[in-house]
Amino acid sequence: MEKKKLNSFMLAGTGSDVGKSVLAAAFCRILKQDGYTPAPFKAQNMALNSYVTPEGLEIGRAQAVQAEAAGLSCHVDMNPLLLKPSTEQTAQVVLCGKPVGDRSAYEFFQKEGRKELRKVVNDAYDRLANQYNPIVMEGAGSISEINLRDCDLVNMPMAMHAGADVFLVADIDRGGVFASVYGSILLQTPEERSLIKGIIINKFRGDIRLFEEGIRMIEDLCKVPVLGVVPYYRGIYIEEEDSVMLESKNREAAAGKINVAVILLRHLSNFTDFNVLERDERVHLYYTNNVDDITKADIILLPGSKNTLDDLYELRRNGVAQAILKASQEGATVMGICGGYQMMGLEVRDSEGVEGNVRMLPGLGLLPVITTMQGDKVTRQVEFTFDGTEALCKGYEIHMGRTVPAEGSPPSPFNQLADGREDGYQDKQKKCLGTYIHGILDNQPFIDFLLAPYIGKLGQQTFDYTAFKEEQYDKLAEHVRKHINMPLLYDILEKSRMFATEP
Repeated sequence: MEKKKLNSFMLAGTGSDVGKSVLAAAFCRILKQDGYTPAPFKAQNMALNSYVTPEGLEIGRAQAVQAEAAGLSCHVDMNPLLLKPSTEQTAQVVLCGKPVGDRSAYEFFQKEGRKELRKVVNDAYDRLANQYNPIVMEGAGSISEINLRDCDLVNMPMAMHAGADVFLVADIDRGGVFASVYGSILLQTPEERSLIKGIIINKFRGDIRLFEEGIRMIEDLCKVPVLGVVPYYRGIYIEEEDSVMLESKNREAAAGKINVAVILLRHLSNFTDFNVLERDERVHLYYTNNVDDITKADIILLPGSKNTLDDLYELRRNGVAQAILKASQEGATVMGICGGYQMMGLEVRDSEGVEGNVRMLPGLGLLPVITTMQGDKVTRQVEFTFDGTEALCKGYEIHMGRTVPAEGSPPSPFNQLADGREDGYQDKQKKCLGTYIHGILDNQPFIDFLLAPYIGKLGQQTFDYTAFKEEQYDKLAEHVRKHINMPLLYDILEKSRMFATEP
């Protein structure tokens, strides 16, 4: 039996970090389980955590995760505008998957040029809506920034273009939920307010019975139903969108495991590179810039960076560089990914000022390579084998720069790409490794290779990350389904769709 068409809907927030991204992933999985063909959409995203589509275009990682929950391959139309912060006041603008330059916040939020950007994001939505049903839209930040209403591309103006139902998501864990929900609705125009069809209270802790009167109060005040109160969950692991979530991760070494230290950079990007290792039972993974904990690590991982030169300078200033070198000399494995790989070389050069005013810095000297920053960004998915093995692995590249062996140094590529190109570098002892491939640690054969020198004391174990992620999406869907009035949500979406198609 063919499913009824549903109206698109948006999860809009009373503020940032209320849990919209994870809820969107949950609804993508629930709708897929219920026989629909959902697709995620966020017109404009701001995040350092990005991903590359099969076409080699860059989008926010959150939309790639939501697509995976929906059982889809990600597409640039799911996130046509991505802002990647470079400093506290500037960001690289990625439009339709390709960088178009840096903008300050002031420059970006001017009215000039908004018409063109609005057309781009609206067209992307329209293309998705022609293929999938429903579209699970995600807003950004708060819908109550009325000073930015005229230049807003992602919240209520986007919902109005789509004719989408809006469900307002509020984080009760922060406190002030009554004021944030009521105020957010009251600050909308009458037209915008008419789109808000329900409220979702997220991250609840405690006995839900104590909030039953609160639900009635919110409904009386706001004149829209509360679709559910979703408790704070534990034991479900979904890739986080923003590096602010790193605050909740491990910070120091532990006994009885293979200790893997990820260097905590100021401009750390793509921290989801380490999610598989974080879940591997053989490993204790922690994020640190504490020199004592770095020297306790068996494996040190230098992650990607949005500003390699600035982070390299900081590593030298705060003593982390010296701690990494000492650990390497004492037998630890050091591996760099993307910007981390660049830092491991002899020099990082930026004569064109791609990253800023610093034109050159000496690297850590762990690999005999030299990096030259270039204006063109490489974004592509890749298949590869590593270290002469036959195991075919997958990953993706996002970088601005080219790294080659220094004059007089022999080539020693670590990865052989399926298209014949080579990637990365390794020393003779295979204890210093560098690669441009994000997602390399999502491949079990590579993890086993990396852990092999330290695995003897633990015994042989394996970890199927693909199966693990599928299990987590199903757990998340079960958790949200249990606490959301899904019959009411479907009724709202079906009625809106029916009214929208009436002549």
